[in-house]
Amino acid sequence: MTGETEDKPQPLIEHLMELRTRLIWSLVAFFLAFLVCFFFAKQLFNLLVIPYKWAVIWAHLDVAKSELIYTAPQEFFFTQVKVAMFGALVISFPIIASQIYKFVAPGLYKNERAAFLPFLIASPVLFIMGGALVYFFFTPMVMWFFLAMQQAPGQGEVAISLMPKVSEYLSLITTLVVSFGLVFQLPVITTLLARVGLLTSTWLREKRKYAIVLAFVVAAVLTPPDPMSQIGLALPTILLYEISIYAARLVERKRATEEAAAVTETSSAITKSDESSS
Repeated sequence: MTGETEDKPQPLIEHLMELRTRLIWSLVAFFLAFLVCFFFAKQLFNLLVIPYKWAVIWAHLDVAKSELIYTAPQEFFFTQVKVAMFGALVISFPIIASQIYKFVAPGLYKNERAAFLPFLIASPVLFIMGGALVYFFFTPMVMWFFLAMQQAPGQGEVAISLMPKVSEYLSLITTLVVSFGLVFQLPVITTLLARVGLLTSTWLREKRKYAIVLAFVVAAVLTPPDPMSQIGLALPTILLYEISIYAARLVERKRATEEAAAVTETSSAITKSDESSS
């Protein structure tokens, strides 16, 4: 009796030890990636500045005279720390995701693991697509919009020039990358919910008008307070919502086909059983 009561907590302890192991591996991966990224922090920041350079060219300004500034002695140092943390999160994400999967996988059936794996692959791919859209198109477009608002000498009483701070520029581009990356997860989330029966394509179509309003609200919360950023995030969100409806419809068709095949197989088995008994 005593042995039985001592054995009961064991599975929970094993799960906690497994969770601790996965967390340690994730933290180690993040820390090592942070050290590497911090060593190359200036190079990484210069990589993030390229979209701003494109915006300067689009605005027909002198690239040689364009600059970013920092107004506090420690500002650029902490900006490099933030760059290193952002880069470390991106680099270590595959390891962190794999550790999460290894922790969850033992509790899933074989068919559930096979169904979950494509979403595990699609999620980072979609995040990269969202980040690439920000880097190659959206950030240059937004910065071009702001640069075009400058007032050259002779156009007014004084010249008005944009001199972005390094910390504010980093905050802008990282916020946009994270926002677009998360929004691009919409097809993955809705498809997963459709697979477990919590969402249907019909329900998504019926709620389309509410989704459009919600897209602009979310864009207003996640992006900087300017119309270019908000519209630029809301429109891809609406497009992804339409893709989610199509993905949910595909899941429903596949489920219906599988259910029909199962019914046919069951009927065939019953028929064979009746024939053998007669």
